[in-house]
Amino acid sequence: MSQDWRLAWQGRVDGGDGEAGLRWHQIVEPWREGARRGVALLGFASDEGVRRNQGRIGAAQGPQALRRLLANLPVHSRFALYDAGDVTCEGGSLEAAQDDYAARAAMLLDEGQLAVGLGGGHEIARASYLALARSRAMKSASAKLGILNFDAHFDLRKDERSTSGTPFLQALDHAAANGLAVEYRCLGISESSNTRALFDRARERGVVFRRDDELTLLALDARMAELADWLRTIDHLYLTVCLDVLPASVAPGVSAPAARGVALEVLEPLIALAAGSGKLRLADIAELCPPHDIDQRTARVAARIAWRIVQSHLDAPR
Repeated sequence: MSQDWRLAWQGRVDGGDGEAGLRWHQIVEPWREGARRGVALLGFASDEGVRRNQGRIGAAQGPQALRRLLANLPVHSRFALYDAGDVTCEGGSLEAAQDDYAARAAMLLDEGQLAVGLGGGHEIARASYLALARSRAMKSASAKLGILNFDAHFDLRKDERSTSGTPFLQALDHAAANGLAVEYRCLGISESSNTRALFDRARERGVVFRRDDELTLLALDARMAELADWLRTIDHLYLTVCLDVLPASVAPGVSAPAARGVALEVLEPLIALAAGSGKLRLADIAELCPPHDIDQRTARVAARIAWRIVQSHLDAPR
């Protein structure tokens, strides 16, 4: 990594509080091969998939904007935290960037790290899936991978090229072609933002989904029970959060702001349950688009979600 990797990692220092006052910017280190197990952050600085999907661009700036908000997060229990840098999409070569990201993330996984991807458009999901598919964790013939996507959109579009709208159809196609056991579940679907063709495709592919209007505080206990039951059936979990699952007032800085969305007080417990299952191998946060953010609202909520994922993973029974 270049010497300026620390530029985003600046923040408050509470020197009088010692170890109990530490924040992420004080414990983060540059990734190095052979490092002890912990959490490794890997950025995907791309919005080429969003551009191809006819969305508003700017998500390529997401990883650095998110690091700046991650920097001041508190360290409630000491852990090893690494910054593995960014994969960038050069000259519109999205597929090459996805393969590069997949290779680097697979290396992190094989070294025992929890890999946390910082997007970037949701085209990061194809790269994250490929990382897991190529990792040692999926070498067992009986291993079952669960993909849990919190998203207003299925991202099951058909296209000749990768876009931010194609990753999960690509994942399911890859799994079928390679004999991998993969199940895809999507929570937060907006009925008014997905065509009938996408709903039909989801049903044809066996995708379990819940609409945004089924994710309310009154229904939270039922959704938590459903998720817990499913988590017991899988061996490995890939958790991905598209920030457009949140209301536009909470997350305005995304490619496609939600007219309704899912409230954070519903979303966060579900994320915590999944991340604390003991089965999480890789997570990512997608669609942070700083040029359209207001008062860093979206970056702030993205940082909170990242903190919740990491903390729940650390607190999971071993």
